Amino acid sequence: MEIGLDVVEIRRMARLARRGAFLRRVFTPAEVRYCRSKARAPQHFAARFAAKEAVWKALGRAGLALNSIEVVRGPGGRPEPRVGGRRVPGLSLSLTHADLYAAAVAVFAPPRASSRRSEARKKAAKSRSRRGRP
Repeated sequence: MEIGLDVVEIRRMARLARRGAFLRRVFTPAEVRYCRSKARAPQHFAARFAAKEAVWKALGRAGLALNSIEVVRGPGGRPEPRVGGRRVPGLSLSLTHADLYAAAVAVFAPPRASSRRSEARKKAAKSRSRRGRP
C-alpha cells in the first residue's frame, strides 16, 4: 500500500489560477470548467491540485504529468481519480478544504486477486518438478 498526501495554500492557488498557462499545464479543461463554476473557485483549484500531487506521490511515478491526473465526480459527488482518462484499480482519494488550506490524501492498494492464481501456479509447478515433469 502506498499513500500520498498534499496540502495547498488557497491564497497561493488563487494567484496561480489567474494565469492561463498554469491552468492549461496542470488541469484538464473539464477541471477548469468545474472549478470556475464554483463561487469559491480557488478552494476547488487548490483541492484538485493537492489531489493531483497526492495521487502522483501514491503512485510513485516521476514521469507522470499532473495534467494526466484528473479528478472527476463519481456517484454521489465523491471525488474519483483518473490517470490518462482511466480509473486505476485500488486508487482512492479524499479531499478537504477550509478557509486557508486545501488537502488531499490518495491511497493506492492494488488488487491482489491475481496473486492467488500465481501462488497456485507456483505450487503446481513445484509439484511437477518434484516428480521430474516440466
